[in-house]
Amino acid sequence: MDAGTGGVEAALRRCGGCASAPSGPTCCFLASYGPGLGMGGFEWDLRTNVLLLDETGLTLFDLRRDEFDNRPQSLAVRVPPGEAHRLDVQVSQAIKSGDVGYGAYFRVRLRDGSMHWRHTQGHVLHDGSERPQRIVGIIRDATRELSDSTAHRERVEEEADRRRRTSVVQGTTAALAHARTVADVIDVLSDARGLAHLGASHLVMGLVEAGRIRLVAEGPPEGYVPGTRLTRVDEHYPMSEVVRTLAPRYIETPEEFASSYPKLWPHIEHLGITSAAYLPLIAQAKPLAVLGLLYQDRTGFTQEERTVLVALGSSIAQSLQRAMLYEQEKDLAQGLQQAMLPRTIPGVPGADIAVRYRSAALGRDIGGDWYDVIPLPGGRVGAVIGDVQGHDTHAAAVMGQLRIVLRAYAAEGHTPATVMARASGFLHELDTDRFATCLYAETDLSTGVVQLVRAGHIDPLLRLTDGTCRRVPVEGGLPLGLSAEFGRLDYPATTVELDPGQTLLLYTDGLVEEPGEDLDDGTQALAELVSVGPHDLQELADLLCGRVDDRRGDDDAALLLLRRRTADAPRSGGRLQQHVAPNDPEALAEARHMIRAAVRAWGARNRADEIELAADELITNALMHTDGPAIVTLRVVSAADRRLRVDVDDSSSALPRLREASDDGVSGRGLLLVDRLADVWGVDSRGGGKCVWCEFVVPARGAADGG
Repeated sequence: MDAGTGGVEAALRRCGGCASAPSGPTCCFLASYGPGLGMGGFEWDLRTNVLLLDETGLTLFDLRRDEFDNRPQSLAVRVPPGEAHRLDVQVSQAIKSGDVGYGAYFRVRLRDGSMHWRHTQGHVLHDGSERPQRIVGIIRDATRELSDSTAHRERVEEEADRRRRTSVVQGTTAALAHARTVADVIDVLSDARGLAHLGASHLVMGLVEAGRIRLVAEGPPEGYVPGTRLTRVDEHYPMSEVVRTLAPRYIETPEEFASSYPKLWPHIEHLGITSAAYLPLIAQAKPLAVLGLLYQDRTGFTQEERTVLVALGSSIAQSLQRAMLYEQEKDLAQGLQQAMLPRTIPGVPGADIAVRYRSAALGRDIGGDWYDVIPLPGGRVGAVIGDVQGHDTHAAAVMGQLRIVLRAYAAEGHTPATVMARASGFLHELDTDRFATCLYAETDLSTGVVQLVRAGHIDPLLRLTDGTCRRVPVEGGLPLGLSAEFGRLDYPATTVELDPGQTLLLYTDGLVEEPGEDLDDGTQALAELVSVGPHDLQELADLLCGRVDDRRGDDDAALLLLRRRTADAPRSGGRLQQHVAPNDPEALAEARHMIRAAVRAWGARNRADEIELAADELITNALMHTDGPAIVTLRVVSAADRRLRVDVDDSSSALPRLREASDDGVSGRGLLLVDRLADVWGVDSRGGGKCVWCEFVVPARGAADGG
């Protein structure tokens, strides 16, 4: 730098806080002093990305005022990409390191095509918080200076090349940090920006697979050589040689390329290749792939350049290995989940069913969400939705085991509460630290009675026939696994009625959970979407899963829709059963609810009050006079006339007797009331207890009560 330039640098420091002129010169000293030195001035506002050049500055770039729109990008018509990259590195390093100034030589291409050297110096101005705000500086013609001093020019170019080579590894590593798959790695390396960053004109990359090299990238595409899509390791190609030797191969001249690889050279000679570097991408002593970088504007490789290329290959190999491991685990997890989820949903008479599953966009694209549909005897169907903690292959494996045991317990005829309790005990006994949330709904399609049991899961939604949708509050217990660990295996059952045309929606939290938002808000938004959704069940399921597809968050989502219909609903042999534990008023209330709903559904509305009252008396007697639970069963008996029968089983062998109650007695009226209400009643002895029953004659379906 000459003495004049040093004076300018000092002046820049002195006027660092001056205001910018509205047009032309950027600093007060440049307005009078700069043109006299044959220097141009500039001011670059980093906040707005506006670059102001004075007239001398425009002349040095060979631009007219109307050709420049005050944007740094517009200088690309004069500054070649390699020079621009070098300038960007200089400026970025000065800003990031907190330096107040920088200087750099670069070349510009004038209108006549000739290349000329320029030198620029900038001073970074900061605000009170030490954040960079503006850069003010000068630009001058350095062509004669560098032409007169070849040694100086070589030093400048050498320094620029050194910085460029250093930035290659740093920039590539930063770009690959976000690559998750092999395709991501290939995209980073093969796009136009990647090639410019690597300093190469063409790139080829091949994956090593079972003794062969499969070409997965070539850029630009015109560099593709026919017949090289899949080559053997023992063939006479540079990529094959690199795999065999596990060492880089540097080709320093076109003549060396032609003599070393006569089979390949004729296909690429037209590209103007002057040198090439083929790098083995090795991880854990195993060649994963080969990267070839081909150059058009250089010959030979210095030792420093070779060191940088080896470091570059190591960085790419690590990213590639990470991507391959990710894809292997992803494939394994997806295979596990596909094997664990039901392949088809069985047809259920009396119901329309739609299921959907959406994987997460992040993580391993796999999780423990699941659904299941379980046909049960007597026109009943079980619907399950659940979510195992975690997003990995272990979560998928636990999910598969839980789905199997839930199906088995339900098929054995256990009540929903027992099914859930046993599943929790099973999960607790597994060698795992995972827990699971779950919701089990057992629906009698002939009556519409739904018994819901919830283990830490989200409440379901119910869409009515008019399209409105509401949340169904379900009293719940602890998640599966945790309830067994803490000895809290009592799962209360909630009973609701599902009328023909109504739809029950079971789902996992991935369908409603938004980062930073309340879960209740997400559930409300889902209910509103259901309200305006299509009537067709499959179309509605697709619409709801669109929420997940649009959001693509880090959680899976499962959805199960069950709509009751009556056209082919089970009719004959209706049967419902409820377990009522001692000192459990909620279970007694649920049994009454079940009886009331079943009586109406089975065409006995005109006797609903009588049947419910009689059944309530029998259940109460069983609970008061025995030490164990009562099991109430409601079923239709078809004989000469159609009857509805209520059975109440208990564990006591003592038989009840009908007796008159005194005026001031508090007991003795139960059986008397049953005797008055029922058409017939009786007691059957069982091996370990008894069954007290009563029957009511009810009209056939389609009679006056509308049953």
